[in-house]
Amino acid sequence: MKRDARAIAPPDRSGKRFALVVARFHPEIADALLDGARRALRDCNVRDADVAIHDVPGCFEIPLRCRNLIEAERFDGLVALGVVIQGQTPHFSFVAGECARGIMEVQLATGVPIGFGVLTTLTLEQARERADPQRGDKGYEAALAAAVLA
Repeated sequence: MKRDARAIAPPDRSGKRFALVVARFHPEIADALLDGARRALRDCNVRDADVAIHDVPGCFEIPLRCRNLIEAERFDGLVALGVVIQGQTPHFSFVAGECARGIMEVQLATGVPIGFGVLTTLTLEQARERADPQRGDKGYEAALAAAVLA
């Protein structure tokens, strides 16, 4: 059964500021997640001018960028976007786990919600499916989660 994030009515977040932190290691997936996140924020009446996009090399760097953004600027919410695809080594577990832990620690320490749009998949095709607006739209879901809490 496919769940649809749009079952939750997008809240009106006019005048709120958001940052999208995008891991660029898999640019095709990153772009699809970013598109979904931007659509969700627009559905919440957030102006494009109130959305800052910050790229990082990979998912391991997301938590630090989130913390630095919160400390340097006032954002009502952030959205972490990226993908970690399992390979032949334990690298996947370290990067995915530490990224998730770091994002949670930043949220709890600052009180600023961070939508978790970091995909952890076994294959590139699974990542494409989860990022695709017709099949998963996880970028949309992550941004909507941040907006609901902002």
